Amino acid sequence: MRILITGGTGFVGGHLTELLAREGGHALAGLSRTAAWSPEWAHLAGAAELHAIDLHDGPAVERVVRDFRPDWVFHLAGYANAGKSFREPDRCWHDNLTATRSLYDAVARSGLTPRTLFVSTGLVYGDPDSADGAVGEDAPLRPASPYAASKAAADLLSYQVTRSPGLPVVRVRLFNQTGPRQSPDYAVPNFAKQLAEIAAGVREPTLQTGDLSSSRDLSDVRDVVAAFRLVIERGTPGAVYNAGSGVARRMQDVLDTLVKLSGLAVTVTRKPDAGRTADTAVTRADAGKLRRATGWAPRIPFEQTLRDTLDYWLAETTSRSSPA
Repeated sequence: MRILITGGTGFVGGHLTELLAREGGHALAGLSRTAAWSPEWAHLAGAAELHAIDLHDGPAVERVVRDFRPDWVFHLAGYANAGKSFREPDRCWHDNLTATRSLYDAVARSGLTPRTLFVSTGLVYGDPDSADGAVGEDAPLRPASPYAASKAAADLLSYQVTRSPGLPVVRVRLFNQTGPRQSPDYAVPNFAKQLAEIAAGVREPTLQTGDLSSSRDLSDVRDVVAAFRLVIERGTPGAVYNAGSGVARRMQDVLDTLVKLSGLAVTVTRKPDAGRTADTAVTRADAGKLRRATGWAPRIPFEQTLRDTLDYWLAETTSRSSPA
């Protein structure tokens, strides 16, 4: 397969590229604002043909599509931080909705019809109706943040283009994902990074967090990209599939497990984000439709995800604090 990945050098894009390169037999290309792998992905150098292109530059995207002639397109690029979106709504809408429209317009102009996977988010559902927080694909969309609203709009656009101009787009609504190499802008790697710094003696044994009362459906990113690989091949164009573990985990419990794995004695101080004026209540994915269509199921135990994330930050912190 000839496979194009937007946002190919990011967290999820890097793990997807790693999976596809390991699978072998594919020609890979990635679009990102800078055609370079960051240090944590240096081992992927040469695995994919990288192009420094902003998705808003429709003619440039069209040229790559015409030249590369992808069979599959994984559309991962976009604004991804729900918390920051309250402070940066214009950038969020621009990078999620406008960029997605630009991509689809460029593909349509090329005259090609690559099978495309659009990665949406479970946050489009907002607060669940069910007592247990489980949501299926037929639940109403009630986004509670600029991030979720912009993704919901791009999600609906992704359905619309399957009707006209007839692009074969499959949608996945991804619930929270984490794992090694994720930015510390997100909760789990942020906790792990702080613990690694405490272990290395470069931070006082005080760990700062936001609100720990919420619960999240967290999946290992390596399980997530395995789901993407299956659904782009076996999913139905125009259809949407939830991807998640189906388990809602309290962030307090996640932190407690990480601290236990670290073996450290720490003090926790909480400072909720005042800019995050709304948030979604407990939700968890009903991923039955995805399982039936593809046979996918999570394979990595959650404690292993946390251990691997902590080990990654321990190695990173040791490397950075060691004398040259």
